[in-house]
Amino acid sequence: MSNQEINQGRRRFLTLATAGAGGLAAAGVAVPLVASWFPSEKAKAAGASIEIDISKIESGQMLTAEWRGKPIWVVNRTEQQLKDLASLDGNLVDPASDADQQPEYCKNETRAIKPQYWVAVGICTHLGCSPTYRPDIGPADLGADWKGGFFCPCHGSKFDIAGRVYKGVPAPSNLVIPPHKYLDDATLLVGED
Repeated sequence: MSNQEINQGRRRFLTLATAGAGGLAAAGVAVPLVASWFPSEKAKAAGASIEIDISKIESGQMLTAEWRGKPIWVVNRTEQQLKDLASLDGNLVDPASDADQQPEYCKNETRAIKPQYWVAVGICTHLGCSPTYRPDIGPADLGADWKGGFFCPCHGSKFDIAGRVYKGVPAPSNLVIPPHKYLDDATLLVGED
């Protein structure tokens, strides 16, 4: 075997080995780069819709879930709470819910798809506190005209059982209604219309 043949073989081997190593290095850099363009599973879950089982919420009770890092309230309103809504209109800033804080299908007196169930983001529209559910009627600290609803202890904002804000409180607007729909009589999907 001559020197010329050995050198040619080595050259081919070194060329192929170098090209292969370069290709692997390029793939090693490209794969994480391309993967970073797609949202992580955690990010997908944070924006995903959630299903809530509403079958076990008793009349007058509230269930809290989490969607996109925010509390979601589902209240199973009593017949009396629904009857009292119209009597509060004179005390409210936006009784007809004209502001753009709820989907079109919730721009009604009950601010709900199904009057019995009310769904909202549980964050006060003043400074982002979380109001407390106060279904009791006429407590001493909230006044005789109180028919039940939500009270924000941070700054004194009051909302009725449909999340409509009372006049003369720091909160400027009604509680926000998220996009939602019913999959069946017992399952609520929050995050999709």
